[in-house]
Amino acid sequence: MPRRILPSAQVPPYTNVYTSGVLVVDDHDVTRSTIQSFLRQNFVPVCGEAENGKQAVEMVHELRPDVVLLDIEMPVMNGIQAAYEIRRISPATKILFFTIHKDEAVTGARIMGAEGYVTKSAAGTELIPALRRLVQAKYRKAPPAA
Repeated sequence: MPRRILPSAQVPPYTNVYTSGVLVVDDHDVTRSTIQSFLRQNFVPVCGEAENGKQAVEMVHELRPDVVLLDIEMPVMNGIQAAYEIRRISPATKILFFTIHKDEAVTGARIMGAEGYVTKSAAGTELIPALRRLVQAKYRKAPPAA
């Protein structure tokens, strides 16, 4: 079952483990802008933004972000559909649903194999630790470079 990613005392301070950064996907300009500023203030690189799932899929194909921060309710292509396509084209990219709809996030994460979700109301305390944990886990599992 998908889990809500909560802050943890075991998450070390920021270390530069991002290779390409976070793709922020939300249909509201103000939300995208606010989240990008918040991420950058917390030393999390942002590699791009998209306003719907279709744009997100195109950008994932081009940018190969470490993490896609993905809203669920969007026009053109919703977050659940986008997560399916992102998994297909970039299996290594982590998906973190970012939404006001907790129930949809849990269901979507379970169906699409997303790593978890953070509700928008909890972004101030939960988003940065969740992103760090996802990216650090990605590189702990990676084989050593030859």
